[in-house]
Amino acid sequence: MKSPICDILDIEFPLVAFTHCRDVVVEVSKAGGMGVLGAAGYDAEQLEIELNWIDEHIDGKPYGVDLIAPTSLAGSDDDTSESLLSRVPDEHRDYAINVLANHGIDAGDIYENQRARTGGFLTESKATNIIDVAFSHPIKLIANALGVPPRYMMEMGKERGVATAALVGAKEHAVKQVEAGVDILVVAGTEAGGHCGEVSTMVLVPEVCEAVQGSDVGILAAGGIVQGRQMAACMAMGAHGAWTGSMWLTTAEAETSPVVKEKYVQATSRQTVRSKYRTGKYSRQLRSDWTDAWESEEAPESLPMPLMSLISEPALSRVTKLAEGGHQGAKQLATFFVGQGVGLMNDIQDTRTVVREFMEDYLAATERLAATMED
Repeated sequence: MKSPICDILDIEFPLVAFTHCRDVVVEVSKAGGMGVLGAAGYDAEQLEIELNWIDEHIDGKPYGVDLIAPTSLAGSDDDTSESLLSRVPDEHRDYAINVLANHGIDAGDIYENQRARTGGFLTESKATNIIDVAFSHPIKLIANALGVPPRYMMEMGKERGVATAALVGAKEHAVKQVEAGVDILVVAGTEAGGHCGEVSTMVLVPEVCEAVQGSDVGILAAGGIVQGRQMAACMAMGAHGAWTGSMWLTTAEAETSPVVKEKYVQATSRQTVRSKYRTGKYSRQLRSDWTDAWESEEAPESLPMPLMSLISEPALSRVTKLAEGGHQGAKQLATFFVGQGVGLMNDIQDTRTVVREFMEDYLAATERLAATMED
């Protein structure tokens, strides 16, 4: 297929799949697109294990890695686990424990003996370490999900012939990324799951395409895209392909909790919420009793990244385990990141089938568009 993205990434079809599941990475790449492993939450040793597995199973097909090295972060290299935890008010812990208690969950111990982990939200030295691991493998793409990629990442990418990508949610951010020298812009509308801005994909994609016109940067549309016809629409607006995430959460290979996976399949496009109460920055997730509780007037103010995660992740980890065991209150609370495209995610299918149907839908859409020009 003719697309600058196919040329840059050496792939057959400009469909990029962001996923935390290594099996999905492999299956998408083998099917002609590109799988990108979300490395948030991995330390260097864990990432090495995951990438070694991918290398052994992907048959030499291209793949990428996505990191989160934000430009603004409440933690630094000098922070210890204790110093980070000391900055979390008891008010937030007490509120979370009370939310769980109201759903029949005894969680008075969830913050005992807690150790703070910034996970994928990397400080400078941790980012350098993770980047070194990524570049020691035959990746074709490395992406930064928040802000301008670290200069070290950009320099390594140029030296190794690895494309550098950055996610943007506003026109001005896109311009800054191009000026910084990124190879690919992931233009993510507010419909996207996880961290997202305020502008819709339908508006943001042409806005960014016009703003960076004349540059040789590749453009991937993102945000609510779960069908090939949506990629076709974005390409008609100037994008070169699609960056997708949510649609892989309901694949058979995905490591998504079965409880959450079933909630996705049953959800409508209106059942997501954009909130700061998961990570400290606005992110879109499935609406549940947990998100409702934190959006109420009684809830304390959100904490900055990564402090808010020190409240949400231990609680939601307990919720997920109990929900999988059949606890009804936990099922009502269970949630995870997902975009508004969840309303179109109505089946659990293997990854290869999802890719094939996406391609077929794209082709059908382009044929419909071409038919409008016929005499």
